Amino acid sequence: MTTPDSDGLLAEQLLRLTRRVHRIQKRHLEQRDLGITPAQSRLLRTLAHFDSPPRMADLAERLEVVPRAVTTLVDGLEASGKVRRAPDPSNRRVIRIEITDDGRKALSELRGARRGAADEILAPLTDVERGVLRALLDTLVDGVPGAHEGHEGHDVHGAHEGHGHGRSC
Repeated sequence: MTTPDSDGLLAEQLLRLTRRVHRIQKRHLEQRDLGITPAQSRLLRTLAHFDSPPRMADLAERLEVVPRAVTTLVDGLEASGKVRRAPDPSNRRVIRIEITDDGRKALSELRGARRGAADEILAPLTDVERGVLRALLDTLVDGVPGAHEGHEGHDVHGAHEGHGHGRSC
């Protein structure tokens, strides 16, 4: 049984790990010199999960942010040529966000940066420990105990990234 003190320590460890993950991912992004912020990379990865170009409101909903935040991110990605705004063919008043060829190249680089960061973070763990961690993270992400039992084939590097959308980045 856990005590309030041990739960507090666990919460602090999770926060420290989250900060470490962000720091390492940011460093790997910077090493690839993509000129993309972590928030822009998240938007680009999210955009790749849509079957057809989404509206800004669709992106905001998926990212769980206000639409204005998406506008700022899209502005930056559009300025660097990674996305473009395009009128919806069936309703020209609706604007869709499309990934450009440069955006697809950036996504490939982002995947490499994320894998590199994951490899660095997970390096101290054995394969068995990684499997245990994967199962624990699946449970925490889904909020359902044992939600992914028997899913030993999960990709460690994108285990939750594409969760619920059928693809991983």
